[in-house]
Amino acid sequence: MDLEFLQSMDVQILAGVAVAVLAVVVTAAAFLFSSKKPKGCLDPENFKEFKLVKRQQLSHNVAKFTFELPTPTSVLGLPIGQHISCRGKDSQGEEVIKPYTPTTLDSDVGYFELVIKMYPQGRMSHHFREMRVGDYLSVKGPKGRFKYQPGQVRAFGMIAGGSGITPMFQVARAILENPKDTTNVHLIYANVTNDDILLKEELDSLAAKYPGRFNVYYVLNQPPEVWNGGVGFVSKEMIQTHCPAPAHDIQILRCGPPPMNKAMGAHLEALGYSTEMLFQF
Repeated sequence: MDLEFLQSMDVQILAGVAVAVLAVVVTAAAFLFSSKKPKGCLDPENFKEFKLVKRQQLSHNVAKFTFELPTPTSVLGLPIGQHISCRGKDSQGEEVIKPYTPTTLDSDVGYFELVIKMYPQGRMSHHFREMRVGDYLSVKGPKGRFKYQPGQVRAFGMIAGGSGITPMFQVARAILENPKDTTNVHLIYANVTNDDILLKEELDSLAAKYPGRFNVYYVLNQPPEVWNGGVGFVSKEMIQTHCPAPAHDIQILRCGPPPMNKAMGAHLEALGYSTEMLFQF
């Protein structure tokens, strides 16, 4: 009888240990799964407030704004290729909402950054011009039709104008920093003057770090005396020279001021490209 009792106890102990081990495994798996896919901070239906913790002036009318997320490990939760809506007030005190794309990715935890060009008559530009460290920005998202998936095309051509570089930079970073993604990127970036080029240091750094996979061609309306880029407006010939030839696995992304988007749309249609406009200014 005693032997049977001891054997029964052994079975109960082993069963208890098995249950405990299983609980630990399940808990660990749940933790790993949740840590791989942290929940984003954005709300597509309601504006949320994010605190400005750093403002860095990059030029006379361009600044980098760094906003704090709720915790040091929080992520914004913005799918690659999409954007956020920012709400503020213009010089007349009236509400204004405008789309922007952060230059950071979800691999940059605890914060997100916006590089903003502040135009003299821009309504949302006024709001950013007045922002100081400690102020809060109202943000809603994600927004946009385009959502990038690694390997969806062999190569992207990108045509950007002015502030339209920010979504291109976001997509390019996500592609190039993913060791499993072999997509190539060919960027044409148009501005008025050399001083208007946003993120030039970062773009040149990507081109140097990923030779053959990332190429950038700058175009200026008013170039300096010494200039080896394009001159004037982006033409069909520039697209043919600096973007991959049309094919089923080639797509052109474009983002810029409305007149540029319209002109590029016409050029790309005539050349036979598949194209997507990331968002309208």
